Amino acid sequence: MDNSTSESTFFLMGFSTVPELQILHALVFSGMYLAAILGNLLIITLTTWDPRLQTPMYFFLKNLSCLDPCLISVTVPKSITNSLLNCNTISFFGCVAQVFFLTLLATTEVSLLTVMSYDRYVAICHPLRYEILMSHQACVQMAASSWVSGVLNAILHTAATFSVPMCGALDIHQFFCDIPQLLSLSCSHNIAEFVVIGLSLVLDLGCFVFIDISYVHIFIAVLNMPSKEGRAKAFSTCLPHLMVVTLFLSSGFFAYLRPLPKSPSTFDLIVSVFYTVVPPTVNPLIYSLRNKDIKLALKRLKVTVVC
Repeated sequence: MDNSTSESTFFLMGFSTVPELQILHALVFSGMYLAAILGNLLIITLTTWDPRLQTPMYFFLKNLSCLDPCLISVTVPKSITNSLLNCNTISFFGCVAQVFFLTLLATTEVSLLTVMSYDRYVAICHPLRYEILMSHQACVQMAASSWVSGVLNAILHTAATFSVPMCGALDIHQFFCDIPQLLSLSCSHNIAEFVVIGLSLVLDLGCFVFIDISYVHIFIAVLNMPSKEGRAKAFSTCLPHLMVVTLFLSSGFFAYLRPLPKSPSTFDLIVSVFYTVVPPTVNPLIYSLRNKDIKLALKRLKVTVVC
């Protein structure tokens, strides 16, 4: 990074230059942002307040619900402000902050989703060893490791991305500072960041494979359960998690493995929404609508508040 780059201003591509569509974009993003904040706060409240939800699964869900509002807050408020003010600029240090926190939170989310799949695997395939393998100390260590891995990966990506000077018009064809877009602005090939991206993709793919293998064992065990009620309960806790993992990782892989188009594309903006905005918004809905324990806890909270 040189002084000229650090004093630069980046220009973010909006979804449209038409004022009416800019307002529509701001309204849609505002609605999704509000839903994400309120939904995740509700899950945090339920998993903290209800003694029946003091289990490893809901401990990790609480971590995920603490993470998601932060993840969506990295990109969406700035995008809403830019649309309303018709000013698509972001400072250099604002861009650095977006890259750092987006990478930190996305990496932590992948790690937490992997740990949550391991929790379900142990609970269903090795129930007699569950309390030993998923003790409170073990859960805290796994959650802490997820956050530490996010911090380390964010430091590597941010340092490598901005280690090479940027040339030409600093136009980013995204609604936030996206690493692939920033690499296209580099004056020379950023070998360091390509190496970091490669390592990250290998680790993410490893997490994805681990999750898939865990769920293969889980579904085999569930299908062999004699009780229909047991099968229904197992599916109600596992299927939402699998939906979240598939949505988050598939859109992320597509965005980073697909070559950048020569011209700006609305399709790329929509794909990025699916791994930066949609997961924090739909996670509370997926977990609450498919989870009987969350529904019952919500009913008990309503009764407590009314009484």
